[in-house]
Amino acid sequence: MTSTRIRVRAPELIGRGWLNTGGETVSLPDLRGKVVVLDFWTFCCVNCLHVLDELRPLEREFADELVLVGVHSPKFEHEADRAALEAAVERYAVHHPVLDDPDLVTWQAYAARAWPTLVVIDPEGYVVAQMSGEGHAHGLSVLVRELLVEHRAKGTLRSGDGPYIAPPAPETALRFPGKIAAVGDGSYLVSDTAHHQVVHLERDLVTERARFGGREVFNEPQGVLVLPADVAARVGYDVVVADSVNHRIASIRLSDGQIGVLAGTGEQLRERSGSGPALRQALSTPWDLAWWIDRVVIAMAGTHQLWALHLATDRADNTVAVLAGTSAEGLRDGVADEAWLAQPSGLSTSADGSRVLIADSETSAVRSITLTDNGFELETYAGRGLFDFGHVDGPASEALLQHPLGVTELPDGSVAIADTYNGAIRRYDPVAHEISTLATDLAEPSDVLVELDDGAARLLVVESAAHRVTRIAIPADAQRVSGLAHQTQRPATQLQAGEVELAIAFEPPTGQKLDYRYGDPTQLMVSATPEHLLLDGAGTATGLQRTLRLNPVIADGVLHISVRAAACDGDPVTGELPEHAACHLYQQDWGIPVELAEGAADRLDLDLRGV
Repeated sequence: MTSTRIRVRAPELIGRGWLNTGGETVSLPDLRGKVVVLDFWTFCCVNCLHVLDELRPLEREFADELVLVGVHSPKFEHEADRAALEAAVERYAVHHPVLDDPDLVTWQAYAARAWPTLVVIDPEGYVVAQMSGEGHAHGLSVLVRELLVEHRAKGTLRSGDGPYIAPPAPETALRFPGKIAAVGDGSYLVSDTAHHQVVHLERDLVTERARFGGREVFNEPQGVLVLPADVAARVGYDVVVADSVNHRIASIRLSDGQIGVLAGTGEQLRERSGSGPALRQALSTPWDLAWWIDRVVIAMAGTHQLWALHLATDRADNTVAVLAGTSAEGLRDGVADEAWLAQPSGLSTSADGSRVLIADSETSAVRSITLTDNGFELETYAGRGLFDFGHVDGPASEALLQHPLGVTELPDGSVAIADTYNGAIRRYDPVAHEISTLATDLAEPSDVLVELDDGAARLLVVESAAHRVTRIAIPADAQRVSGLAHQTQRPATQLQAGEVELAIAFEPPTGQKLDYRYGDPTQLMVSATPEHLLLDGAGTATGLQRTLRLNPVIADGVLHISVRAAACDGDPVTGELPEHAACHLYQQDWGIPVELAEGAADRLDLDLRGV
């Protein structure tokens, strides 16, 4: 690498402790001579899970010269729990050292502003790149190769084993199960997520009737949907599965275990929306499923949307289309194609078929979609936004949840909520518009289902972190919890009122260029909560810079910034862009808490890919 760089020494890695190192502490001097990639992540974040998958090939290819270090800097209170982090590291097959950074000490030292953020450190201990969001695998591999060539020539590169030490493998019948569905004959289907299978359990919830799939077929399956009998007879299979990491929707025929693909190409969707033939359309982390108005509704967690899958008699004729959400991450109700969601992770159709209930996890919200005279519309029952959470009962407008993943309707028309990070089952009363607590002390409940037996109703709860399904009674009088309200603990960015320059740094990887032949290949979308924080500069337009005008009468809020940039592969000799150049989409969404202060900065710099 011949370009001149400002050399900035990488700050030391400081936290509460380390995982995947056999109890040993890792310091940057220990890693001198290696290329180091820091991955700032938090385990609630679906984009962070995408990046883990993107980085696996780099870990394998450069195993002798590269060390990947996960820096876990939590968003939610539950994610700061050491045991919860240990479970997440196993759940998501993290095979590199992880620094436990619950107080965001290292996060702040590296000026991280978003999950995920990647930082590249050269073998001499200097920061050479910082980038946010997904889609950087190709650029990282190019940069790593350049660093290897440079430091091999300088004699500052060393090979050999890194500090990773694998923990012992656990043994349980289920491993981090995700979702549950009733088959109709008293048995149940459970997605055995970390075993990459769907399990057919007898009524005792222990005896196994059958197992379907395995790593060669599924990769972290989540939602399972049993089709209505007439639909199953027409299409020739009984069950639909959200195969989350394979980015597919699959089918299972229970009579012989035959598995097929209904939607998805196996590649992750990089655009913001899609529609058309289902088997030719890329998806992005489908998490749960519901049957509604003769279609499969998909919680497309990776793009913060709901999609609809229409099942044809011949699966080659299946189609998909976006049902709700713009792909902006946030909490905004109204007509579906203008609404915002935030990693929807749980779906359930109401008994009367009028709505689909939604557990919108990143906003800690319970919502629904209905069909009205104005088309499909979203409504929020409880939840305030991306950064407010807790365990507080009472009026729904004041109550707080913490990253719920499951939801279902109770026999009385109220709603049971798998309040995952609070370890609780909560209840929304649509008549009184109140939230109460039904059960506590559960291990990351990720789904909930009503079981009716001789007129008595119980709840089946998937306790994901306890690796089991548990029956609990529905108390006649819900408990009342007056817990603490929390906000994401990362510090706010201080900015001045009035004009502020927003600049997104983006330097394409070596060999790529921004392609201006058909117009500006960038897009910048800016909004705010509250909306009146922005007097000017909101909206969507091309370019990576914009002047914002912040309202001096509003003390604090959140700037929502979303950016996209398309860079294409140039000719390796001339550097020019060929007519049919392969292009790569880079994108990131930021939600940045801000405080307005006199004398504060008048510029906000963010790295999409800064070198």
